[in-house]
This record gives sequence, structure tokens and C-alpha cells, in this order.
Amino acid sequence: MIDLFCGLGGWADGGVAAGYDVVGFDIERHEYGDMRYPAQLVIQDVLTIDGAQFRDASLIVASPPCTEFSYMAMPWTRAKQIARALRGEDEFPDGYKGSRTIAELTALFDACFRIQREASAAAGRHIPMVVENVKGARPWVGWARWNYGSYYLWGDVPALMPMTVGVRKNPGFRFDGSGRSFQSESVERAGVKVPGLNWSSPDPAKRGCFRDSAGIKQHGSGREWFAGEGKISRMTSSGSPARKAASAMIAKIPFPLAHHVAQVYLTTPAQSPAPADDADIASERWSGRL
Repeated sequence: MIDLFCGLGGWADGGVAAGYDVVGFDIERHEYGDMRYPAQLVIQDVLTIDGAQFRDASLIVASPPCTEFSYMAMPWTRAKQIARALRGEDEFPDGYKGSRTIAELTALFDACFRIQREASAAAGRHIPMVVENVKGARPWVGWARWNYGSYYLWGDVPALMPMTVGVRKNPGFRFDGSGRSFQSESVERAGVKVPGLNWSSPDPAKRGCFRDSAGIKQHGSGREWFAGEGKISRMTSSGSPARKAASAMIAKIPFPLAHHVAQVYLTTPAQSPAPADDADIASERWSGRL
């Protein structure tokens, strides 16, 4: 099984349990304490992969980064402006550093299906692939074929899938803005935010203040945010080890989903259950994206 954008190995956990030899690809090695990728890991940019090398694969799974899709799904003015700008209906906001075209926005998604086509052509058979992302990706890459809670799936999704009840990457997240953001969830799970710390107060005297366990008012100085390995960093830094670990855990594919998909496609190449016209279905989806 080939695992693209593998992260901490949610797909790999299910694949290994089902009996696959799993090889994961990512641009960095995710290791946070005892948490690490559970199978063979190759450090490589997925955009540079030649899919023909996967001719012997039984299954390809992928979880491209969802940051931009998730942000533009939020009800914030800046998020909506970015979405309009990508469609050519507005200007990008000041300081924006993300994708400037729809092609850039969907490049990693498109790379997954290119790799599948190359692998299938080299193998002389259809190699199934399942791609996971967020609900917010749908306006840009087409309607998902199924969802497991907040985990939306594209590609060769099996006809029979396990039922879900309230499965979410972020249990408090709501796309209408009434819930907590992905960032707030990752900060809390990282264990690096002091409860009650207020960085948005318009009063500088109150900004960054909190009360310690004894109820005494304190000012944030950086000592409250432990980032691991003896290093201290601000809780708001997305690059801190603690925040990266929390985000990786939130994005990890649930084991029931990964194991079910892996079991469905655990066959020899000649017995691959995916219909031959699935590739055509995928091609039609991408050509009619917007």
C-alpha cells in the first residue's frame, strides 16, 4: 500500500493491521515523543513522484494538506475574499501568501490522481486510490463520493462503508463559525495554552494576562508555553513542536476507516475489485471542477 502525505500514519495503521506492506511519502518526518510513522517512510515531495514506480501496489491512499480549503470554508471576511480572488472576482488581501490560482490550490490533489494514472498505466490494470480531505475542498475539487464524519473521501471509495456517529477531526468545529476553529483545537490538545489567557483584549494592560493556580494575576512571558525538548515557544506558533504534534494527531485518519478501506482492497493485482471505468469517472470529475 502506498501512503501519500502520510503524516503520523492514520492510513498506515489500518494498512499494517490488514496485512499490507506500507510505504509512506511525506516532505518531513513526523516524530513527536513516542508518536511516529508506523511503516517504511520516504522523505520526498509528492509533486516529484513518478507513479510508474507503484505498478505493483494494491492500493494508494492520500491525505493532501487541507489548510487552505479549511480556511476558505470559514465565515470570516478574509477567508471569503481569498475564495473570491481565486475565482477572479476580487483582489487578494494584504499579506496573503497562499495559492494565487486554482491550479496552485489543487496541485497536490491533482498530483494524487496523476500518480494513480501513471501507476495504473505501468501495471496494465486499474490501481485503486482513496483520497481524504475536508468538506471545504468540495467547491474546488468536486463533490466527494462519501464522508466518514468530517473525513471526506474521493476516488475509489468502496461501495460499503462503516457507519459513523459524530466522527470529527475537531469535535467542536462548525463551518458556520459557531464552533471552535481547527487552530483553537490544536492549541488545546497541545497542552500549551494557559486557560483564560487573553491575547485579543483591546486593553494592553489586560492583554496576555491570566491567573495562576493560586488565583494570582500573571502576565504571559513565554514560560507558560513548553514546546518539548527543553524549548519554549509561543502557543500561537504553528511551527512549534507541540502545535505540530497536535495538528498531526487531529488530521490522523481514524483506524476504523483506514482498516476498512485497506481490507476491501487487500487482494492480488489480478483480483482488484475496482471497476475499470473508475479512472474515467475520476477524469470527468476533475475536468468539470468549477
